[in-house]
Order: sequence, then structure tokens, then C-alpha cells
Amino acid sequence: MLSLALALGAAQPILPLTDVEDPAPSLPAILPMKERAEVIDRILAERFETVLPAVMRAEGVDLWVLMAREYFEDPVTASMLSGEEFSARRRTILVFHDPGEGQPIERLSVSRYGIADFFEVSWDPADQPDQWAALAELIADRDPETIAVNTSDLSAFADGMTHSQWKLMMDALPDHLEERIISGEDLSIRWLETRTPTELALYPGIVRIAHAIIAEAFSRQVITPGVTTTSQVRWWMRERLARLGLQPWFHPSVAIQREGEEGMLYNDRVIEPGDLLWTDFGLTYLRLNTDTQHLAYVLKPGETQAPAGLRAGLEATKRVADILRESFREGEPGNTILARARAQAIAEGYDPSIYSHPIGLHGHGAGPAIGFWDNQEADPRGAAPVRADTAWSIELTTYNAVPEWGGRRVDFRSEEDAWFDGETVRYLDGRQDAITLIPSE
Repeated sequence: MLSLALALGAAQPILPLTDVEDPAPSLPAILPMKERAEVIDRILAERFETVLPAVMRAEGVDLWVLMAREYFEDPVTASMLSGEEFSARRRTILVFHDPGEGQPIERLSVSRYGIADFFEVSWDPADQPDQWAALAELIADRDPETIAVNTSDLSAFADGMTHSQWKLMMDALPDHLEERIISGEDLSIRWLETRTPTELALYPGIVRIAHAIIAEAFSRQVITPGVTTTSQVRWWMRERLARLGLQPWFHPSVAIQREGEEGMLYNDRVIEPGDLLWTDFGLTYLRLNTDTQHLAYVLKPGETQAPAGLRAGLEATKRVADILRESFREGEPGNTILARARAQAIAEGYDPSIYSHPIGLHGHGAGPAIGFWDNQEADPRGAAPVRADTAWSIELTTYNAVPEWGGRRVDFRSEEDAWFDGETVRYLDGRQDAITLIPSE
């Protein structure tokens, strides 16, 4: 860890994985923009050297073609841009070729511009003005048995080949090469879902940023009971990210559950003593995403802790999260893991809803889902296998009757980011162990 920290720069904290979350974490140091770009490029180099050959060979793909147009990048191409690039240039065609016999993967750009030093520019418009003809010649010279392009009915992550570009490519390719085209769906997903050692080392510190901002938002620094509204808290979180030079990947959610009122109160409401607050918050930093849901309780005058029924509700959710983590099996479909976890949770007397998902280069990341809030049965999006070296948002809720609220059924949502190494699921920066308390006076 020390050598990695030195390589990434002293300002970037490298924190260990932990199952114990600091209830009042300090905000970690955040890199200036130039150093962020340097870290992104180091990660990208690592991914090209390790992830790319591993997934191409695992999927039996000899040659992979990616196409993007400026401001219309498919998710895979976008993940391969350098730290100084924000979009593809004109039409960008990237080609990966495995020569076999353990040789390095060729990374070629059949484009007017390359991507930093990661690709060899393999098209000279002065020699061959037709970009598509240049691509066809490059492919024919290598004579691959399989040619993967990104098309998928199921996954947006692997459906980057548009109809217009498909037609142009097929018009240029010789007939015998057309017959070798296969879908790059599994290849795309495996590229996107796999995390490297450097990404794993950085991830706990990134999640710590999210935890620190939530802790600050759910405090008297931001909330004055009887005055502050949920909308004001949401926009405070947005402004906090902006001041740090960070981006949300979705607008923060803040809502209330309140004694005497049914359901989750999403509309802009004044926060009052006795309210159970909930937030869903996610940020992007160094191209990695977080996704966190926490609960807070606004103490009534004279209270020193949340009502016992609310505390018991969070304990139930924590137990279901443990059941879910214990249900992970490498190579099993997400649907199978969902069914196993739900069966055990229900057998133990809980009322769960599980809707966990991969996380990484996207907030709702590439890979199989483990349930959806609106579908607790098997789903085509959960049919793919869960793989090792992947990051997950352990997202779920349990519904529990709260005696102090007249037996009302209350929703205890939780979401924490975690790492699956193929055997165990560990939280990246712990999980909320107790409901956050906000004094009312």
C-alpha cells in the first residue's frame, strides 16, 4: 500500500477496507485536476495491460472493434479516454487485436487522432482517404477468426454500435469477414465491471468522501430543525461537491418519514424534531462512483437517542445486508443470489426488498443485478454470473412496524459500497452502524 500511495502522490489517501464506518469521518484530501488526470492515466494503463488481455482471451475474441463519434461515445470507448480528454474526436475507431501465443494485445486507432499514448495511430488519410476502407484493410491483414462489435438487446453498456456505423462498416468489409462478426456484449461488460488493484486501493478513500459529506449534511452545521427544508439539504450537497471540484452522478435525494404521516415524504418539507431522514447520494471521482443511503433521526427535546422501534428497524436491515453478503457465490447468476438471500431473510422473519447492483465506472454499473425494487423475482438483467474482482452497492431495505409510531410500517433503507474478491464481500469504507442523531436544540 505504501508504494502505491507514493506512486499515486502523497495527497491521495490510500485507506484500508473496513467493515466499521466512522460515524463522523473527516473529509480526505482531494487531488488537484492535473494530478487527477495523471492517476486516471495510470489506472487506464494498468487496465490495458491486465484487464484487456484477460477478458479478450476469456471470451475467445481475436479482434474487437469500437466506434464512437464526438459527443456520442459508447460506454466502453468513454472509459478508455485519457485523463485529458472529454470526448471522442470526429469519428474514433479503436481496434484491439490479439496476435496469439501470449503476445501483447495490439491497440490501434483507425482515426485521425489517437488517445494519448495508449493507441498506435494506424490510419493515414493521405494514403487511404476512406476511413472505413482503412479499417477493412487492417482487419483483413490480421485475418481474425472472431470480430467483436458492441451490439446487445439487453445491456446499454454493450450496445454502442449504431445502425449508421454498422451499415458503413459492413459495406466496407469483405464478405468472408462479415461472417466472423460476433457480439461484444460479454466482453464489454467484463471490461467495465472488473476492478484493478489500483482502483481497489483508491476506492475506500473515494467512498470516505461520500461518507464525510453525508455526515456533514446530516448535522446541525446544515440542518436547523423547524427551519431547514429537505430541498435545501439536497442543494447543499450539490454545492458541496461543486466547491470540491467533484460531480454527482445523480441529484441527491433527501426525504422524511414522520409519525402520523404515511409513506416517504419526498416533496420539499421543513425538517422537524422526531423526523426520520433518509438520503441517497452518489459522486464521481477519478472515474469511480459511489452510491450511499443513510438514515438520521432528529431528536425531540429531551431525547438522547432514537426510539427503540427505529433502532430495531436499522438492525433488521443490517442483518439482511449480512445475509445478502453471505449469499454471494462466484459464477452464480445474480438471480440465484437474490433468491437465496431472500429465502433466508424471510425464514428469519424479515420483510426485505433487495435491489443491489455493481458499481464502478458507472453508478449503476455493468454486470448482473441482484434484484430490483419493483421486481423481487428472477429478471433477465440478473441472469449473468457474478464475478470476482467486482465492486457492489449492497442496496436494500426492510419494512418494520415501529411501536412508538402506532405500529406503522416504516422503510429502513441502506446502501453501502463493497468489494467481492470471489469468496467474501467486504465493505469499502464500512457501513452505517447506528442512526445518525441530529440535536433539535
